[in-house]
Amino acid sequence: MEVFWGIIMSTRIVRNLLEGKSQPVLTIAPEATVQDALEIMASKRISSLPVTRGTDLVGIFSERDYIRRAVPKRVAPWDIRVREIMTEKVVCVTPNHTIRDCMELMTSHRFRHLPVVDGKLLVGMISISDVLRALKAARIDFPPLD
Repeated sequence: MEVFWGIIMSTRIVRNLLEGKSQPVLTIAPEATVQDALEIMASKRISSLPVTRGTDLVGIFSERDYIRRAVPKRVAPWDIRVREIMTEKVVCVTPNHTIRDCMELMTSHRFRHLPVVDGKLLVGMISISDVLRALKAARIDFPPLD
């Protein structure tokens, strides 16, 4: 079974996942308020937004960024800009990265979203749910939890 896992995980690539996604990538500007970002995230039921300036990816904003950086300081979301608390050093993948690459990055860095870029151009987002759906489609079964 482990050999099968390795074959599937190393041959499926991010491009395959992006082809199956129908929704456009939502983004937020660094100058937007955190309130604006949180409202978009709540209405679309997502937990992070790529931060772009024009077509360039300049950061990523997540619920965790707000909770860890603004809440302890008691800063209201309408009083702070996304650029002030976003994560600037964004780990990204390209359309040619494998699903295995994505899983390893998400696991080692403990995050649930990966921007997909071509140079600096944001071309998509991969979530842990996308990765799990790809595994399910590959008929990879996990043993039951006891």
